[in-house]
Amino acid sequence: MRSRVAWVVRGVAKGVAIVAAVVVFIGVFSWAVMVLWNYLVPTLFHGPLIGYWQALALLVLSRVLFGGLRGLRGGHGHWHRHAWRERWESLSPEERARLRERFCGRGPDSDTGKTSG
Repeated sequence: MRSRVAWVVRGVAKGVAIVAAVVVFIGVFSWAVMVLWNYLVPTLFHGPLIGYWQALALLVLSRVLFGGLRGLRGGHGHWHRHAWRERWESLSPEERARLRERFCGRGPDSDTGKTSG
């Protein structure tokens, strides 16, 4: 019983430490964006200075625009990888070689250092 309690306490402590590390990372990254923006943009483009919270909002906006909302979809990316893996495994060796040649520019004998073709 005692080891179970210790295990739970360690798990909670580890979770709190991870959350704290993420918060610190986001804070430092937002500060770095603010400093870089305020150093570059007003000088180069005559843009405005921004504050810390504006830098954090800029990070969130860039994540939404360029990175999507992958974390909110509930693991869709894993499903796509799984589907591609199933498709790949269902191909014959000849079909795999043709796809490697088409997309990677290398054939089935590229591992040995020979050119294919």
